[in-house]
Amino acid sequence: MSNYIDGFVFTIAKQHLEQYREAASAIANIWKEHGALAYFEYVGEDLHPIGTSVFPQVLDIKNDETVIFGWVIFESKVQRDSIHKKVSEDPRMAELVAPIMDPSNIIFDAKRMVYGGFELLVSV
Repeated sequence: MSNYIDGFVFTIAKQHLEQYREAASAIANIWKEHGALAYFEYVGEDLHPIGTSVFPQVLDIKNDETVIFGWVIFESKVQRDSIHKKVSEDPRMAELVAPIMDPSNIIFDAKRMVYGGFELLVSV
């Protein structure tokens, strides 16, 4: 059986990157505690290749923002669904997410996040 992943892309103000990194590290550990095989998040570095649509254009990022690209690996979609339930019920998640979603100082706007679940197409 092949793995299943959740993939996501979103924008974040560069000034909040370190605060987000701290929260994301703790969040990643919770996902893994509940059974995720691996958790990755990367920050945009080369976002303007020529000849393609680029993340800044598609996500309409501002000058002070960058892009986060990440994915979580699961054994299967069934396992992913089970882990999602456990993570959403884990009280530590609310504590970690509250500061980064605080309406008075939003550093992460979920409305500008692109997210989905993916099954394996090619593996070499």
